[in-house]
Amino acid sequence: MNQPPLSPDCLALDCEAAAIAIAESLRTTVARRFKKRGLVVGLSGGIDSSVVAALAVRALGPAHVLGLLMPERDSAADTLALSRSLAEHLGIAWVHEDLSPMLDAVGCYRRRDEAIARLVPDYTPACLTKIVLPSVLDDDRYRLFQLVVRYPDQRQVEVRLDLPAYLGIVAATNFKQRTRKMLEYYHADRLNYAVAGTPNRLEYDQGFFVKLGDGAADLKPIAHLYKTQVYRLARHLGLPETICSRPPTTDTYSLPQSQQEFYFSLPYAEMDLALYALDHGYPAADLAAALHLTEDQARRVYRDIAGKRRMAEYLHAPPALVTDPGPAV
Repeated sequence: MNQPPLSPDCLALDCEAAAIAIAESLRTTVARRFKKRGLVVGLSGGIDSSVVAALAVRALGPAHVLGLLMPERDSAADTLALSRSLAEHLGIAWVHEDLSPMLDAVGCYRRRDEAIARLVPDYTPACLTKIVLPSVLDDDRYRLFQLVVRYPDQRQVEVRLDLPAYLGIVAATNFKQRTRKMLEYYHADRLNYAVAGTPNRLEYDQGFFVKLGDGAADLKPIAHLYKTQVYRLARHLGLPETICSRPPTTDTYSLPQSQQEFYFSLPYAEMDLALYALDHGYPAADLAAALHLTEDQARRVYRDIAGKRRMAEYLHAPPALVTDPGPAV
């Protein structure tokens, strides 16, 4: 079978048809299957949660959607304002929950700081930090996470993370996603609502979520849509331009951090096309031509996607039961 040339056109989306189908699915699932009165959506000011909230309003009406605003001390300065403006734009009720005291109580920041101080002895809580991953395009080496530390005097250092420090930092910061989900289910329980998850296809496929944190939800309305399609749908739904043009971030670390430098091999639009190409059997040469890469770089991207899918199997797996032997090895 002849395939069309690999290009962004492969990701074309009939936005109105998609919105109708998702809204109908939400109505059916929430009211008929789950017997719930509405939906809770955690709002971050980002494109994914904004689109999910807009689709929930389209399906159920604004009176049956609650937006939760859950920033904490490391959140971007505009996170709260953007999420509040989105809730007001949609006409939905919203609740502001400040996560910082809760995260302090469980030692999120203290545990993270202790893990960082193992590698950077002069680190103090006044420093700003993030974790970055070298590009898969640079060479075929084994990539190791780096810790970026910016001091109050603007001096900046970058050090390689050893495994204990990396795991310690990630384990501590995962409190943030899990605490948010705890609050989403609190409000869902008190209102007899369901919880809507917000991952797009790229995040869902590649395991870019925290197990029992942002990976937990009663339904995931846009997990079949590529990130580029979510951006198109946002504009079709008439969301504010400040949200439609906002670059995707992790909003987890105190230094600004893109999803690409933390996890993905390429910018999201190119990553979408690479995921599509691999799933539809395009050879690495076609991906290389479409993205202006070398064939060797394209093969590395394919290997990286496959590797992350293997790791995501654990994140997607339900609890193992004694009577379930699991897949054959």
